[in-house]
Amino acid sequence: MATRPRNAPPVASRRPLVLLALGALTGAGVAAAGLLSASARNGAVPSGVVALVNREPIRTDDYLRTVQALANDKRDALTDDDRRRVLDRLIEEELLVQRGLALGLARQDRRVRSDLTSTVIDSVVGNATERQPEDDELAAFYAANRDFFAGPGRLRVRQVFVRVTTPTDPAAEARAAQAARRLRAGEPFDAVAGELGDPPLMPLPDGVLPPAKLRDYLGPTALRAVLDLDVDEVSDPVRSGTGYHVLQVVEKQPDALPALADIRPQVVAEFRRRAGERALRAYLDELRGSADVVVAEPLP
Repeated sequence: MATRPRNAPPVASRRPLVLLALGALTGAGVAAAGLLSASARNGAVPSGVVALVNREPIRTDDYLRTVQALANDKRDALTDDDRRRVLDRLIEEELLVQRGLALGLARQDRRVRSDLTSTVIDSVVGNATERQPEDDELAAFYAANRDFFAGPGRLRVRQVFVRVTTPTDPAAEARAAQAARRLRAGEPFDAVAGELGDPPLMPLPDGVLPPAKLRDYLGPTALRAVLDLDVDEVSDPVRSGTGYHVLQVVEKQPDALPALADIRPQVVAEFRRRAGERALRAYLDELRGSADVVVAEPLP
C-alpha cells in the first residue's frame, strides 16, 4: 500500500468524515513536529504555516498543494480571490476537524475510525512498500520462496459423470457412489463409466492440463477435489450444478518454477507486500509495548 497523497480534489467536494480522519492525523503530526513555537503561542504565524486555527497550524505545503490542484482544474489563471477561497476552505476544514474531535467522532463513528486507521496504516507501510529491492536481495527472497512462486503443475484426469434431473436425485447419487466403490476395487475405468456414467456436457480431454484449464471442464468444486487427490486415487462423488463427478487422477506433473527474470514484477510486488506487513507488525508491537493495555479476564 502506498502512502496516500494529500492532493486535494475540488475543495467543496471532499467528504467531511474523511477530512476529520486526515485532519486529525495532520494536526497531530504537525504538533509532534514542534511547529507551534513560542511565537505561535503569542499569535504570530510560524515559518512553514499559512494560518493558525485555534493555535492548530495549516501548513504552507498543504495550502500550496491544494492551490495547485485547483489550478489544474481551471482553464483560467488563479486569482487572489481563488487563493483566498482555498485558504477559507482549509480553515473551515480544520474547524470541522476540531469540532469532530471535540464530539468524539474519531472514537464513536465507525467510518471515521476506519478512515483514521487506514491512513495510519498507509503511512506506516508506505516507505517499505515503495522501496526497490536490490538484485541480490530479490534473488535471495525468490530462492527462499520457491514454492510460493512455482506455477501449478499439470494433471491428467478422468471422470465418471452422473447427470441429475432434479435438485435432489437419490438415484443419481447412488449410481455415483457405486461407481466410486467399483473403481476403488480395481474394476476397469471404461467399463464402470460405460455402465454407470452419462456423457458430460464438456468431455475431458485425454491429456495433461493446467488447473486453470481443468476448471473450465469440471467447475471450481470438482477441481478442488482433484487437487487433493494422489495419482490413481478416486474421489468421493462431488456434486456440481449439473450432476455428480467421480474423479481419478491418472498423471501429475510437478509444479514448474519460472525464471526470476520472467516474473520479476510479481516477485517485486510480493517482496514489497511482505515488507509492508513486517513494518506494520513492528509498528503495532511498538505501540502496544508502550501502551497501558488492561484486558478483562475471563473474556465475556
